[in-house]
Amino acid sequence: METIVIVVGLLAVTAACVALGERFKLPYPILMLAATAGIAWLPWVPDIAIDDELILPLFLPPLLFQAARTSSWSVFRTRWRTLLLLAVGLTAVTAAAVAGTVLWIVPGIGLPLAIMLGAMVAPPDPVAVESVAGPAKMPRRLLTVLQTEGLFNDAVAIVLFQTALAAVLAHEPSIGPGIVLSFVGGAALAVGIGFLVGFLYRVADRAVTSIGARTVISVVAPFAAYILAEEVHASGVIAVVVTALETNRNARVADGEARITRTAFWDVVNLGLTGLAFGLMGIELRSVMLEEGPAVLDYVIPAVVVCIVVILVRFLGMTVLAAATRRSDPIPRDWRESVVLTWCGMRGLATLALALSVPATETSGAIVEHRGLVIVLACAALLATLVPTGLAVGALLRLLGLQDDGSVTAAEIHELTERARAASMDAIRERFGESGELSEDQIRLLKKRFQGLRKELDTSTQAMIAVDAEGQPVDPEAARKQAAARKKIARGRELMVVAQTVGLDAARTEILAARSEPGIDPEAADHVLRQLDLQIMAAAPRTRARKH
Repeated sequence: METIVIVVGLLAVTAACVALGERFKLPYPILMLAATAGIAWLPWVPDIAIDDELILPLFLPPLLFQAARTSSWSVFRTRWRTLLLLAVGLTAVTAAAVAGTVLWIVPGIGLPLAIMLGAMVAPPDPVAVESVAGPAKMPRRLLTVLQTEGLFNDAVAIVLFQTALAAVLAHEPSIGPGIVLSFVGGAALAVGIGFLVGFLYRVADRAVTSIGARTVISVVAPFAAYILAEEVHASGVIAVVVTALETNRNARVADGEARITRTAFWDVVNLGLTGLAFGLMGIELRSVMLEEGPAVLDYVIPAVVVCIVVILVRFLGMTVLAAATRRSDPIPRDWRESVVLTWCGMRGLATLALALSVPATETSGAIVEHRGLVIVLACAALLATLVPTGLAVGALLRLLGLQDDGSVTAAEIHELTERARAASMDAIRERFGESGELSEDQIRLLKKRFQGLRKELDTSTQAMIAVDAEGQPVDPEAARKQAAARKKIARGRELMVVAQTVGLDAARTEILAARSEPGIDPEAADHVLRQLDLQIMAAAPRTRARKH
C-alpha cells in the first residue's frame, strides 16, 4: 500500500509542477526535479524497490513511442548525416571521453564500469528538449534536430551500457572489439522488428472499431516491439522508434477520433511516467546519501569534472557537425547555433532509467562499491544540463537573436491550410459538379441558404398556417407548402453533411500526404490535421458520400 500511495503522490506532484510551470513560465521538469528531491527527504517517505531489470522496459518504450510519433521518415531522409553524426558519433565519443575522465580521477575503477558511466550520461533526452526548449521559442529547425537526435542516441547509449554492465557482472577487465558489429547487427534486426510490429499494429487497428480498444493497441505496440527486440538481442529503442514512425506513415483519414483520443491519452502517460522517473531518482539519491554518509562528498569533484567534459565534448561535436554539413543544409549554421545546440543537450529520462537499472545488490564488488558514484553522476548530469538550460534558454535565445517569433511555423501552417482548403474544394466540385446537384456558387453558399430556409420556416411560413387543437394544419395548401419547405430543408441539410464530409476527408488526405514530404514540419502538419479532425467530430452525423 505504501508503494501505491507514493506513486499516486508523485503523479499529483507532477500535475502540480505542470500547473506551476505554466503559471510562472518555467519548464516543468526543473520543478519536478526540485520537488521530488525535496519530497524524498520527508521522514515518512519510504524506500521504493523496483526490480532493476524492469526500469528500462517500463519507462523507455512508451516515452520513446510518443516522442517518435511527432516525427516522420522524411525528417530522417533529409537530416540523415546530421542524425548519424549526433546520435551515433557524438554519443559514442561522449561516452568514451567520460570513461577516460572517470578512469583518470577515480582510483580503482575498471574500464567496463567507466564505460557504463559514460554511456549513462551521454545521450540528451527528446522529452526534456521538447518540454524545455519548445516553450522558449527555439527555432523549429533546431528543435527538430534535437528531438530526432534524442530518439536514436538512446539506442547507442543503451547498447554501450548493457555491454559494459555485462562485462562488469562477468568480472571481465575490458569490452571486446565486437561491440560495433553487434550494434550494427542489432540495429538492422531492430529495424525489421519495428516494421513487423508496425504492420501488425496496422492490421489490428483496422480490425477493431472500439476507440478504447484501439488506444489499448497503441499501448501494446511499443512494449511488444521493445520486448521482442530485446529477446533476440537487438535494439529495443530502435524497434520502438521504427514502430512509431510506421504507425504515422500508415495513418488513415478515418482515424480522426482515434487520433484525438490517443493524443490525449499519450500526453497523460508522458507526464505520469516522467514524474515517476524523477521521483524514483530523488528517493534513490536519498538512499545513497544515507548509506554513504560524509563519503558522498568524495563524488562531488568527479561529478563536476564529468559535467564539464560532457558540455565541452558536445560543443566540439557541434563544430565538427557544422563542417560536415556545410555543403548541404548546415546544422549548425554559425557559432550562435552551436552554442544553442550545446546548451540544449539536456539529459533526462534515459540517464535516469539507466542509473536506476544498475543492480542494487549484486555479487560484483565493483558495482556495490561504486553504485553511489553512479547515482551521484546521474543526478549531477541532470542538474548541470537541465536546470541552467531550462532557466536561461529563453534569455540565451534572445541574446543571440535566435528566438523564433513564430512566423515560420505560422507561414507553414497557413500553407498547409491553403492546400487543405484547395483539396477540399476540388473534391466537392468533383463530387457535386458532375452530378448537377450543386453548382459551384451553390456549394459556397450552401450553409448560408440552409440557415435562411430554416429561418423562413420558423417565421413567415409558420405564421400563415392555421393549426387545429392537435397542432395539425387546417389549410391543405399551407400544409403542402410547409411539407415542401421541410423537404427542401432536409435535402439541403443532407447535401451540406455530404459536402462537408467529402471536403474534410479530402483535406485530411492532403495533410496526411504532406506530412511525409521532405521539408514539411511534422508538428505543423499535425496541428492542421488535429483541427480538421476536431471539425469532423463536431459536425453533424456523417452521411457516407457515394463514390463515382
